[in-house]
Amino acid sequence: MTEPRVEIESLHFSVGILGISAGSLLLLVNGYSHTQTGPFIPSTALGILLLIVAALLAYAGVRRSLNHAPLFVSVFLTISALWCGSGLVHILAGQGVVVGQAGLRDALVPGLVAFTLALLIIGVVGVMQREVVLSVISFAVCLACAHEIAGLYDRSFGQGATAANYLLVCLLGAYFGTGRMLRYITKSKLQLPGTGLVKKDKLTASQAQDKNDIVITGLVMNLLSASVFACSLLGVVSTLFQGQVPWLWTAGVYQIGVCILSYRCLDTLSATFYGFTSVLKFAEGYTLLLTVWRPTEPYFPVPFPAVFSILFFVLALFITQKSLADGLYLLFYVAYCIAIAAQPQGFFQGGTQGVQAAIFIVSAIMVLVSLHNMASPWRIPTGEGLVKALVSRTSALNLREQDKDLHAPYLGYSKYADAEVLGHACSVLAAFAITATVGPSGPLDIVILPWAVVAGGALQLLSGSVAFARGKTLESTAFILYGIMWVVWGLTRYGGLYGATRGFNVAVGIICFMLFNCFVMVGTLFLSKAWFAYALTFELILISFLLDAVNALPFGYDIGVTIIFGLVSFYCFLANLFNSSFQSPQLPVGEPFIKLSGYGGGSGKCPHVPARKATSVQKIADILKNGGTCGIPTDTVYVLVAACNRPDAVEKAYKAKVHAQDRPMSLWISSIKQLEPARHLINPLLWDFMEAAWPSSISMVILRGKWLECFGLKDSAKYIGTPQSIAIRNPNCTVTTHLIDLVGPIAVTSANPTGEADTTHHNQVYAKLGDKVDGVLCDGPSPENIASTVVDCTKIESGNIGFFRVGIFPKSQVPPCHLGQCGLQWWFQTILILELGFAVYCYTKTVKYNCNGYITTAKITQNSYNCWYFTVVGTSTHW
Repeated sequence: MTEPRVEIESLHFSVGILGISAGSLLLLVNGYSHTQTGPFIPSTALGILLLIVAALLAYAGVRRSLNHAPLFVSVFLTISALWCGSGLVHILAGQGVVVGQAGLRDALVPGLVAFTLALLIIGVVGVMQREVVLSVISFAVCLACAHEIAGLYDRSFGQGATAANYLLVCLLGAYFGTGRMLRYITKSKLQLPGTGLVKKDKLTASQAQDKNDIVITGLVMNLLSASVFACSLLGVVSTLFQGQVPWLWTAGVYQIGVCILSYRCLDTLSATFYGFTSVLKFAEGYTLLLTVWRPTEPYFPVPFPAVFSILFFVLALFITQKSLADGLYLLFYVAYCIAIAAQPQGFFQGGTQGVQAAIFIVSAIMVLVSLHNMASPWRIPTGEGLVKALVSRTSALNLREQDKDLHAPYLGYSKYADAEVLGHACSVLAAFAITATVGPSGPLDIVILPWAVVAGGALQLLSGSVAFARGKTLESTAFILYGIMWVVWGLTRYGGLYGATRGFNVAVGIICFMLFNCFVMVGTLFLSKAWFAYALTFELILISFLLDAVNALPFGYDIGVTIIFGLVSFYCFLANLFNSSFQSPQLPVGEPFIKLSGYGGGSGKCPHVPARKATSVQKIADILKNGGTCGIPTDTVYVLVAACNRPDAVEKAYKAKVHAQDRPMSLWISSIKQLEPARHLINPLLWDFMEAAWPSSISMVILRGKWLECFGLKDSAKYIGTPQSIAIRNPNCTVTTHLIDLVGPIAVTSANPTGEADTTHHNQVYAKLGDKVDGVLCDGPSPENIASTVVDCTKIESGNIGFFRVGIFPKSQVPPCHLGQCGLQWWFQTILILELGFAVYCYTKTVKYNCNGYITTAKITQNSYNCWYFTVVGTSTHW
């Protein structure tokens, strides 16, 4: 039985393949033209061009990272990182920082070794998955890196072999990329032979749930940084120096990208892990760079790596939910941090480098296993689900369901998971980093700067940005404010900019931060006790900074408050991590000191039930049948509804908000069949138009009549519509129509006080209406933030139709419906033509259309209220 295949159409694939071809062309020209006197392309120019191509490949890889294409993403981002790091090394060589053949060899070889192994693994998996193009590219670039290593050690080997491999990549990429580009441009009308691209549709259930393809790039970056120190330990390179910094910082930058994209994939645990490892990469590069200005190797304080090992260990325990292999992998980083704490010179000593050599081997195995399990239906056992199965057997712990609802923000909509775990962890790292005592030789002799600036600063800014994207205004303000403070204070105090002079020039800025943090503290009174303690203890740290700035710091005060802040931050880190993993029990974070009416309290006052469950819809239906009013989702925004056969409920819904005269309640039905009892009372033309237009986001304003009596409204009918007309609608929403099927026609009004913005999330319903609502059907953020389109059908008998409001459904997409001998289709086309061809305030024009052999003469009018009217003047059978 043939496996189903899905054709991939992606411009990003074409761009990425052509980018690899361009980079390969650049390198093969440089290789073939390389002479004994020097390269044909200057090193600086070559490095800049490689950086441009690397950025292009990174763009293509990132754009495809959210679709399940692990091999594509891995190949493009791995080659992008390869050329980014080597490009920076070539720039350093061109500027004289890396001197001579030996210096270039020591700078390039560690990175080339790592990417040779990584591309070999990717190529092997590509062959297993029959991805011919990607596997050939991986093998060719892998061989090019291997030949380049050989050429760096033996110049007689030459660069010809390296260039030959890049020639293969260049030709294959140019042909295949051009073919895909032509197919994309011509919309599949033109395709070069052999450039068809297919993707096997054979995802397992676990693969479909976990589509974080970007983690392979994170593992490759761990392989890269470990290679630098493993090569030094094994004598592959003669020394550690600043020429290897580009590889380490390239790994750090790419891992920050992996962290961000993991949040985008709703993978909080992986995002936190790669955020942690990026801190290590920047610190490793900083220590190698520091040797340029300092003759002695820097000293590593004990508290920071010890605390870092604890954070890695806690994260390892929780990440075993994904797989046992992931948890064991993190234990190597626990050992790495312990090795740093145990040896004063940290990265420069044999014990630390030995752990890095072990990480190199384990990272290579993890790349192979993880990529194979993502791309193949036949998975290598990694202990996936083992810990979950063990925990499920205990009654004390109840795991939380890891679905998209877990990451849904309280209000609004977000594509990112919560980043509070990483934000609080970074506060722990920064706090314990500054507990180290600066010696008389200056702050640069002790490694504090990268921990404070990268962990406390850059990653907290990242956490604040993610929190802002999730609508967490207060939390994002706190993280961004604290991140800026850590960056400023870290660079000033531990970057050698502070000096021995104390005065009010620094104190003024600190006082400003203290005032801003006071506003944050006030806001946390409405959030939780844990957040208030977090903001309060940071205020104590700011006070210690101020006292230090004016040279009035009491002995031990700064150490005490930073430890307290670090412990509070650690509890917040642990609570967020624990509570996002377990449904019960929960680590308490404390109720807010001041609780706003409506906010966060709705679920305890009235039922808030998920719309995806049939039992929930039935529960809301029962509330409506018993005379209640409920907030429900629709195909546009949330609305407040009542059953039409319960006049008391309709009156209650009407009085739940102060209505403006121009915004009366409307009548909704689940299908036109609910109007069948009154069909004989409805104009046939109107009936035809309803059948053609519904279900949709179109509301029709029609004349009131005896047909309204069949819904059992009785005296409450006065609350729906105006004395002359009424708006009726059949929504295009499965949940809403199913509810109406259970209850019958409903009276509808917007779920917000008159004059306020529309309600776009279920948590806003109770916050805006309070006890006036008896139940809420929860479906997260609204699919649209725009109301329905309102069509005026009150004069449909005479051929006049207009728009009261153009909402989510544009005029040009209103479906056709026959009106006499001409179609409403032609009316809407005429409206579209006038909108595109004329810009008028009041306009009247007579037009003719050939409508299926009938010549229709019509008059188009736009009034001062921007309503369009169509009037049929006459028809004939000749043009």
